[in-house]
Amino acid sequence: MADSRAETSGRRVVITGVGLVTPVGSGVEASWEALLQGTSGGRKITHFETTEELATRIACEVPDFDPSGVLEAKEIRRYDRFAQFALVAADEAMQHAGLSGPPAGVAAERFGVIFGSGIGGIATFEEQCKLLLERGPKRVSPFFVPMFIPDIAPGLISIRYGAKGPNFTTVSACASSAHAIGEAARSIQRGHADVILTGGSEATITELTMAGFSAMRAMSTRNDEPQTASRPFDATRDGFVMGEGGGALVLEALETAEGRGANILGEVLGYGLSGDAYHITAPDPDGAGAQHAMRMALEDGGIDASAVDYVNAHGTSTPHNDRTESAAIRAVLGSRADEIIVGSTKSMTGHLLGAAGAVEAVICVLTCRDGKIAPTINLENPDPDCDLNYAPNGSEERPVAVALTNSFGFGGHNVCLALGRAG
Repeated sequence: MADSRAETSGRRVVITGVGLVTPVGSGVEASWEALLQGTSGGRKITHFETTEELATRIACEVPDFDPSGVLEAKEIRRYDRFAQFALVAADEAMQHAGLSGPPAGVAAERFGVIFGSGIGGIATFEEQCKLLLERGPKRVSPFFVPMFIPDIAPGLISIRYGAKGPNFTTVSACASSAHAIGEAARSIQRGHADVILTGGSEATITELTMAGFSAMRAMSTRNDEPQTASRPFDATRDGFVMGEGGGALVLEALETAEGRGANILGEVLGYGLSGDAYHITAPDPDGAGAQHAMRMALEDGGIDASAVDYVNAHGTSTPHNDRTESAAIRAVLGSRADEIIVGSTKSMTGHLLGAAGAVEAVICVLTCRDGKIAPTINLENPDPDCDLNYAPNGSEERPVAVALTNSFGFGGHNVCLALGRAG
């Protein structure tokens, strides 16, 4: 498998550090243990005061988030919550990788940052709009623009670690951070960089965002049952539950990681991407775009469908996505689809929009590392059109050498990443 990749895609890309900020735990190991235990992050919204005019009043907030161990008080005031998530996740990933900047022998220009966000600093945007309308233009903060723009996250990360290589953000709705990881891997394969800190973050539990998604009727309205509202593949699902947080991964060329004696956690084996060209929000009912992205990821990695051990599904808990994705997975994997687990960790974390791909990529790395698969909780009434094994009864232990993770976004963006166990 590795030799095939080398022939088609250039250098092998390994993962040497991971970081997480999630609604179910602080850091990688706490989040991972909570997921294996089937912990729900669903709760009533506390970020702002809700009224019954808002159809959805629940979300998966990051509880008691305290970035003071990573950021100074001045930075906390000047960085939007999404950027704080990015920096805290990046800090953990860098520590995990044993790095504080470019590795010894790697020029700063060979160390990059590619980070995704679907929306960016929306809380700052709302706050500053209110100031403008209520108190006039002179009250708008001089930090408004750099706090709001999505690309400030990789900018801030690069400044912190002296990364002068490829530096940009990917914005493709819920596929944003999966695109970031894929493009980071491509940059290393093509020789544009040796190390890239990648991932994504999102902080969209705000009045405007919640009102907008509520108006679309995209979110669950199980306001009295926040912990069971996210129920992917269940016949009674009624929409997704908004989440927030971030995920980060340190990617390195294999020779760079081996040269410095890094602890290799896993490998980026393949990257597939496509567009539905169908509808601004609804998935193509045939799942053709999703299928194409999955097949491309397998082909890119020289992976046969029979080698796939686990799929971390996009699995949003929306009526159309879960049905379409299940059918697409079956079409791509054939009989293998009945032998593996296809799980949705969004049943616990909620949907982190642009950060979902990064968080779920880290989950796949941990799944491969430990041979443990997190459950899909709240699956009580299986949808007959969703007929795969979603591990509804709790976590399962089995070896996982190859995992796929899917991310699909409004606008018809589809990404599949193939991730592999170290070694």
